[in-house]
Amino acid sequence: MTDLGIPDVDSDALRAWLSDNGISLDDQVTATRIGGGQSNLTYLLADGSGRRYVLRRPPVGHLLASAHDVAREARILSALAPTDVPVPKVYGVCTDEAVAPVPLVVMDFVDGISLEKRENAELLPLPARRNVGTSMMETLAHIHAVDLDATGLTDLASHKPYAQRQLKRWAAQWEHSKTREIPELDSLTRRLAENVPEQHETSLVHGDFHIRNVMVDPQTGDVQAALDWELSTLGDPLADIGSTLAYWPEVGEEIPGRFSAETMEGFPTPADVAADYLRITGRDPEALKYWRTLGLWKVAIIVEGVVRRIQDDPTNRAVVGAPTPELVDRFVDKASKMADEAGLA
Repeated sequence: MTDLGIPDVDSDALRAWLSDNGISLDDQVTATRIGGGQSNLTYLLADGSGRRYVLRRPPVGHLLASAHDVAREARILSALAPTDVPVPKVYGVCTDEAVAPVPLVVMDFVDGISLEKRENAELLPLPARRNVGTSMMETLAHIHAVDLDATGLTDLASHKPYAQRQLKRWAAQWEHSKTREIPELDSLTRRLAENVPEQHETSLVHGDFHIRNVMVDPQTGDVQAALDWELSTLGDPLADIGSTLAYWPEVGEEIPGRFSAETMEGFPTPADVAADYLRITGRDPEALKYWRTLGLWKVAIIVEGVVRRIQDDPTNRAVVGAPTPELVDRFVDKASKMADEAGLA
């Protein structure tokens, strides 16, 4: 097999592993980096016969503990296969170091469109654009309704209070990956820690549920698959919608260098999305304000981590570009304003 250009992967050994796992590809195989994600690297494997699969591997370079665990992600996807949550089929996890020094996951290519690019978003009729938000919230409600015992996911993570776990994890991530000091972020960490709401339920949470992590039907806008489960855990379901809203920009809040389908004509606003979720689930709108603040704080830390990884190794730069320190500052500022609205002293 011609070298596929996937970092640290022996292409011939990969082809042998694929064959052993029921995936036969002809001699015209190509691997193309897809997705705008700045974390795990995702490749489309395609051959001359039109067969298509997706391969995911951790990013190149130093990895923080517990981050970028593609084998864990594959376990979650496999567990969700018989549920109402739309996910791609997983064919296997390669842990053979003769193929690669890191685990690789191979899964089905989902027939749908990603809304990372303008040309895809423009395919959607106006009613379908509004339906993207509703269908995403229906999907999120299905995720939060997953039976943990039936799916074998009860031991996926701790059942201890989620906010404290998130604060501990992401504060530690910040200390390990920051490129500079941001006093306002440190103040947010304190305010969030001192105002943790009572947790009333524990569910599966996606952890990174936004418009670029779903595949949708180009005619209806219905979600065909929820992708990128590496941050999934067990916790308060309001944390998920809080993160979704943190990623969902208002008109005028577009990130420089990155297309934002959310601000195109016909797509719902953050308020529309929040209203859909609260209507579908009946959960508390006041409690959501805390989780919107934490979501923005967490996104700021995630973006800073991406800045750090790209500084350490430019190979991790996504095809759509790279975030900047100024973007981190924008999320910190927005989180501070949301904390004020939530009454976090």
